[in-house]
Amino acid sequence: MQHSDTSSKTSSLPSGENKGTYQAGFAAVIGRPNVGKSTLMNELLGQKLSITSHKPQTTRHRIHGIHTTDQHQIVYVDTPGMHLGGQKSINQYMNRTAKSAFADVDVILFVLEAGRWTDEDQAVASQLKGLDIPVVVLVNKIDKFKNKEELMPFLQTVSEKVEFDTLIPVSAYQKNGLEQIVETVLKHLPHQEAIFPEDYITDRSSRFLASEIIREKLMRTLGEEVPYGTTVEIEQFQYDEEEGRWVIHALILVERPGQKKIVIGKKGEMIKKVGTQARKDLVAMLDSRVHLELWVKVKENWSDDARALASLGYNDDYTT
Repeated sequence: MQHSDTSSKTSSLPSGENKGTYQAGFAAVIGRPNVGKSTLMNELLGQKLSITSHKPQTTRHRIHGIHTTDQHQIVYVDTPGMHLGGQKSINQYMNRTAKSAFADVDVILFVLEAGRWTDEDQAVASQLKGLDIPVVVLVNKIDKFKNKEELMPFLQTVSEKVEFDTLIPVSAYQKNGLEQIVETVLKHLPHQEAIFPEDYITDRSSRFLASEIIREKLMRTLGEEVPYGTTVEIEQFQYDEEEGRWVIHALILVERPGQKKIVIGKKGEMIKKVGTQARKDLVAMLDSRVHLELWVKVKENWSDDARALASLGYNDDYTT
């Protein structure tokens, strides 16, 4: 399996026998923060691609997850959670990125949390009105309800608030409903050749995924507020032939000196913990030994500086 180093779309039909019957297309995964979009996409792909944590707004970028079989290729488009409030440049970028996923997709998967309808859910539903794209509502986290009949009032509420083609109760955590999602998505995909080569799992580079892995460990390890003031910049990413390992140098940027102290931790314990956890995932991703070095630097107000965001890869037309 490969990660692409470009975002170019190269056609490669996995099986010439299926010409004319092969299906390929895009399915956007949208919803407010923390409804389980990234977890759901990882389960549909059968492997981890998008980073996850219990904190909202973990996903900041649009990521394509590519699932290819002999009969079809589904390109899932994972997006940041669409949210209200948060006037910083990074919040505006995330909302803009999420909305941009509506363009040029064949079907929209609108993910909701079972039993909860919020103003942010309503805001997402409002964005869908008038779109000439089929909408499939995925009511996630149904495992929270032992008695499924208790879900009925919520499903009724959803049917009154959202215009959709299909509604599927699912549990990403228990892997329930995944086959039905795929079957439903395929009803809306065109018959055409594969969009990406069959061995691609994403159009993002390994370098980008490495920065996301490190950021995930920051999100999972640090307290409630600090992770939102951090981002990761990969300064070196190369394979050392002599040592037989990848050498990765990453810079963790924070907005305030106090955040730097927290990220480093007492006697460097926190950053060592983050590095150990990240290295484990990087070894699995790269299938190789990894030498990882982390530094922490204060870059004041990076999350509200459009120019700084662009230089850090928070731009609409990504290539990394």
